[in-house]
Amino acid sequence: MARALPRLRSARKPCDTLGVSVVNKLNSGLRPLLDLVYPPTCPSCGVAIAEHGGICSTCWNGLEVPSEDTQVIAPYIYNEISRELVLKLKHGGKFSLAALMGRMMATALENGATDENRLLVPVPLHRLRIWERGYNQAALLATELAKHGKGQVCLNALKRRKRTPSLGGLGRSERQRVLSGAITVNAACREKLSGRKIVLVDDVYTSGATSSACTSALLEAGAKSVKVLCFARVETD
Repeated sequence: MARALPRLRSARKPCDTLGVSVVNKLNSGLRPLLDLVYPPTCPSCGVAIAEHGGICSTCWNGLEVPSEDTQVIAPYIYNEISRELVLKLKHGGKFSLAALMGRMMATALENGATDENRLLVPVPLHRLRIWERGYNQAALLATELAKHGKGQVCLNALKRRKRTPSLGGLGRSERQRVLSGAITVNAACREKLSGRKIVLVDDVYTSGATSSACTSALLEAGAKSVKVLCFARVETD
């Protein structure tokens, strides 16, 4: 049976110890029943694995690591395996994958003394798209990163003023044209953004058009700096 991906420990406050202990005991007691009813399988290829919340060793070894980038952080290249995970989260309704993918993204974001001051901002979806899909996958990933002590979440810092068509298949200049004026800062969040180091969170970094539009809006609102963190990035020649 394939080995599951190890879990990272989440930073907890001392006052949470009792509650966490109770939850852990409940999880431990119910896990055999859960495994019996829903045997753990790799979310990418479906092969049986040792426990829920991981991926098989074959898929794990198939994930490719991109070259370093100071402004765009992504633990993996967008290939067949990472694409399968992203699409199941984004369009397949498998929102439980956010915990696994967020944990994997957390390993790529360096720790620092100012983590508590770092602001995690998800790339926004238009409200109609959220109603259709039921959730914003970037917001789910940002929430998971916060659970691992990577910063504070500000889910509504950015908003899409207009619904844009799918950017798939569009060139960089066309993407920029479509996104022009589409993404703005929520006025209620301007004060919170001022002077902060921002991590912009998304699932995939493609051409950079969406990230650029978000970054411009955040910097205009007074953010000190903006880095982009995605689960995977498309490698271009």
